[in-house]
Amino acid sequence: MIVQEVTIRNNAGLHTRPAAAVVKLASKFKSDFFIEMEGTEINAKSIIGVMSLAAPKGSRMVLRLEGEDETEAARQLVEFFEQGFGEA
Repeated sequence: MIVQEVTIRNNAGLHTRPAAAVVKLASKFKSDFFIEMEGTEINAKSIIGVMSLAAPKGSRMVLRLEGEDETEAARQLVEFFEQGFGEA
């Protein structure tokens, strides 16, 4: 299991477009992927779950990945968050 903390960096936060992109990227991997924010944990392969977080800029989240390709999944997903979903 890989657990990594990230911060939302783009100005608009985790809105529809980046939420969809997170789900699309996560769905490429076999590993389970969950995001925890302020005591709420969601399945990060669910667009409804990701959008329900309504995370504004500066929000801190914990990403948790577990499965056979968790290392590569974590690398790509953490990088995507750190780059502000291509919007920062």
